[in-house]
Amino acid sequence: MIQGFALSIALGLGLLNLGFVQLVSVEDEIKIGREAQDEVKRQVPELRDRAVTNYVREIGRRLTAHAPGPKYPYSFSVADYREINAFALPGGPVWVHRGALGAARTEAQFAGVVAHEVAHIAQRHAADQLTKAMVANGLLGLLGAVLGNDGSGRAANIAAGLFAEGLFLKFGRDGEREADRVGAQIMQRAGWDPRGMVEFLQVLREKQGRDPSGVEIFLSTHPSPGGRSDELEAEVRRLGSGRRDTNEFQQIRRRLDHLPPPKSMPRR
Repeated sequence: MIQGFALSIALGLGLLNLGFVQLVSVEDEIKIGREAQDEVKRQVPELRDRAVTNYVREIGRRLTAHAPGPKYPYSFSVADYREINAFALPGGPVWVHRGALGAARTEAQFAGVVAHEVAHIAQRHAADQLTKAMVANGLLGLLGAVLGNDGSGRAANIAAGLFAEGLFLKFGRDGEREADRVGAQIMQRAGWDPRGMVEFLQVLREKQGRDPSGVEIFLSTHPSPGGRSDELEAEVRRLGSGRRDTNEFQQIRRRLDHLPPPKSMPRR
């Protein structure tokens, strides 16, 4: 048993070294994302205010129109949590916390949050994570189920379970750096000032000093905002400027103040 497990890992690492990093097709990635989305909706309170959710979806629509990579069925939801965070699921779903929407001071800053998550999906970071996790756990036999027509539903269920364990919530420093860079490019092509992404990281640093619990979840799944903003500055200067704010965004921020207060995330 142990020898077989070790052999599976060795073979898997060999596949990775040969460059076969993404062994999950786009089609199966979308199936996996649907499974994970259903699981998130069962666990996370979703903000149901139509004006706010329609606004967030419109921001997402504008950004995904300029996203590279496969044409995923992107969707955008707002988690009714006070903590600042956002995350992407495989194959299209993006979630932003109400706390992130409230913390952004301009539309460009909020668009930067969403663009970063869109970039994770466009660059197929979840497919990389899934492949590496299956290799590390000696589950190479499941790759056939993921890739083939038979058993893909079972593989999707397994992937949704891996998501529940946090697999798709943390992409590593290289993935985060790429999502910053590609996200800034998406922002600029969609008409927003990519400096908004750097500015939001500065907002996080200020928030960290005043209300550490409000950014604790974000910091557990993303690199330090200080290091990220330093690395992103050069890319942003190269891209140029764009739209910074709108009256619509400020109206949405004021609307949030008149809704019932958001929930705090449960501690695990």
